[in-house]
Amino acid sequence: MTSRNLLQKHLELCDELYELTVEENRLLTTTGRPPDAAWRSKKQALSDRWSESMGDLRAHEPASSEPGGAELERARQRCLQILHLDRENEKLLLRCSLVHPKPPPPTVSAQTAAKAYASPPPPPA
Repeated sequence: MTSRNLLQKHLELCDELYELTVEENRLLTTTGRPPDAAWRSKKQALSDRWSESMGDLRAHEPASSEPGGAELERARQRCLQILHLDRENEKLLLRCSLVHPKPPPPTVSAQTAAKAYASPPPPPA
């Protein structure tokens, strides 16, 4: 397979992964809940294919006559977009997973506190 074909295949995977990451971001911001298990397995499978594609690109030694500078730059830019959006999604996931703290107790005035700690009146005789 030529480096141009590998790069084209990789760009398609990058675009798919980017769209999935955008979908995840939209899901997290609108529902405030993490995606379900089926969706996570879909993302994992696509991420595995992307990693495989990266390995193929690294292993392939491009011929000096093969162009691809613009496509390679597009792939780099798309990967950076994916990483940036994925980092944002991680922050959203963290917010979703944190337990909401209990509301603070109501504030009490000094007079009310003084009444609570005042000594009780003497019992009637």
